[in-house]
Amino acid sequence: MASHKIAKTLLTTTLLLALMSSALTEDRHVGQSPWGADDEIGRLNLLTEQSQNEILSRIAGGKTYDLSVDYYIGMPSWQAAGDPHYRIWMTHTPDGTVVDDPLGVGTKMNEHVSYTGAAVSMYTHMGTHIDALVHFGLDGKIWNGFSANAHLGDRGWQVGGAENIPPIVARGVLIDVAAAKSVQMLADGYRISRGDLIAALTKQGTELQEGDVVLIRTGRMQVYDDTAAYMQNPPGLGLAAARFLVEESGAMIVGADNLSLEAFSSELETDYVPVHTYLLAEQGAPIIELAYLEELSQDGVYEFAFIGGSLKLRGADAAPIRPVAIPVR
Repeated sequence: MASHKIAKTLLTTTLLLALMSSALTEDRHVGQSPWGADDEIGRLNLLTEQSQNEILSRIAGGKTYDLSVDYYIGMPSWQAAGDPHYRIWMTHTPDGTVVDDPLGVGTKMNEHVSYTGAAVSMYTHMGTHIDALVHFGLDGKIWNGFSANAHLGDRGWQVGGAENIPPIVARGVLIDVAAAKSVQMLADGYRISRGDLIAALTKQGTELQEGDVVLIRTGRMQVYDDTAAYMQNPPGLGLAAARFLVEESGAMIVGADNLSLEAFSSELETDYVPVHTYLLAEQGAPIIELAYLEELSQDGVYEFAFIGGSLKLRGADAAPIRPVAIPVR
């Protein structure tokens, strides 16, 4: 009799999992914007003068938290698809300028006026950055039905590029999943569930609101200076957790302290990055990756004014962003 009950329970569980998997894979297509056929920024339309004034009026002052990371040679970066590392090189140095005299001002002037210049090269998805909605799509289309064959040229996207991302002033919320589980860092490959997010929010005494910038702490940022450790199978969001943040809680932007946001391997056989395609292509929700959240966690700051501006890289699929967090009353 006991074995019969166990078998029945297993069968029920299997059926439920199958139904959940089916629900996640059925009819997946890019979202059509409720903000109109020309919309290129998706849920960033939730930014309004009223919402920005409201959060700014609550700023408590005091410590300001820098949520960005350093860029340096050897920094963690996405290499699985063959993208370039970060590089910096000197174009001018004080001693070299004396020798080369590039401006033709003479040795005496160059010895008196020390000149330094540098150039950098990088992939758009490295360091603290925000993904534009063009970053991932489905079946050749991106958010709001724009298509690669009609809107992507040799100089980037003609719609939806990073230059369209406005300055972001919004309520920010930290969901410290690692702290809620009483660990320094979530285990490699750990997939954050809807229940994990709810448990962390409950423990923090924090409620989500429509239009929030929601940042998830896994603890992975503690090993940012160890590139191999940082990149090794990071923990991240599961699809049900992403759905909870956007569809149930109204998040405008979803971010995390890891590079991938989501956990791997994929939950779906039909999509190797289902959280990215769900957020960007289906829901029009930008993604922030490599957010530095350690100081917020240490000080127990879970609600704040999030203020950030990204580079206006025309036609690009992402851009570096320098966000700050200021505690609120």
